[in-house]
Amino acid sequence: MQTQPELQEYFQSVLPDIESSIREHLNSLNSHVFPVASHVLDSGGKRLRPLLCLLVAGAMGQRGSPVYPLASSLELVHSATLLHDDILDNSELRRGRQAAHLVFGMKETILAGDALLARANKIISGYGNTDLVSCISEAISSTVSGEILEIQKMCQPNLSRAEYLEIIKGKTGYLIQASCESGAILAGNSAAEREAARELGLNLGVAFQLVDDALDYTPATDLGKPMGGDLREGKITMPLIHFLQELDSEQQKSFLARAKDKELSEEELDRAMRRIRSSGLHLRAKEEAEPYLRTAHKALDTLPESREKSLLARMLEYIRYREN
Repeated sequence: MQTQPELQEYFQSVLPDIESSIREHLNSLNSHVFPVASHVLDSGGKRLRPLLCLLVAGAMGQRGSPVYPLASSLELVHSATLLHDDILDNSELRRGRQAAHLVFGMKETILAGDALLARANKIISGYGNTDLVSCISEAISSTVSGEILEIQKMCQPNLSRAEYLEIIKGKTGYLIQASCESGAILAGNSAAEREAARELGLNLGVAFQLVDDALDYTPATDLGKPMGGDLREGKITMPLIHFLQELDSEQQKSFLARAKDKELSEEELDRAMRRIRSSGLHLRAKEEAEPYLRTAHKALDTLPESREKSLLARMLEYIRYREN
């Protein structure tokens, strides 16, 4: 958020309370779960979901301590999905640290993720608002569906742009949508403003992921992984989809199979990354975020004027020009 000082100032002002709330709920976990959950929650992260919940709730008139448990629950849900996702992807790193399943074991990590989901649901149910429970439950279900779709589709050499966008809506977009919508629900605003929050969140989430895809092929980033980390771990993202479309069918099948099995040599990896960068395929992924950012701006325009609305606009600009 370096290019958005006002947003950075706000974030720094609310971060201690976000972290305090996360820590409170983390400390309440069983002693066998705590080390695994701490491993992922203490590894950094942008706290994007809690921040969005606070901003949307504030834009609709709900500020202060009542929002923080809800905001922190969203980070618990997100962290649970990361624990499970790293196992499904057989990832070795998460935010520059060894993935939890390699440190604590696969079974322990799966169960710790389940415990985080249960704790988040307990926090949310404490508000006594069935709309909140439904919102978060729907987001968790949609995230699982996104993971299943990824498993079904990601080994196909002809994975289309549209299919990939559906995958990232599931894996990233719907939980960010819920982060915004839950803030609107807590504020108790109109159905129209709640729908605007949903639209804002989903489109912001998809744009965020597309820019993240592009940054993976950009040198000198601070994402906690080397350039091309997604490719090295066999993850298919938008720049690689564009790259595969430039190969013939046999080359596609061979490259994708070897990428998924992590059998590509350093020379092959470097050659693919150089081609993606020299052809600007990573920038094409970033450009694809633009329609989603415009739709998010339109949704934001319908919300009442406030400091938080202005900061949400700056958040969209941060995503557009994001460098880490």
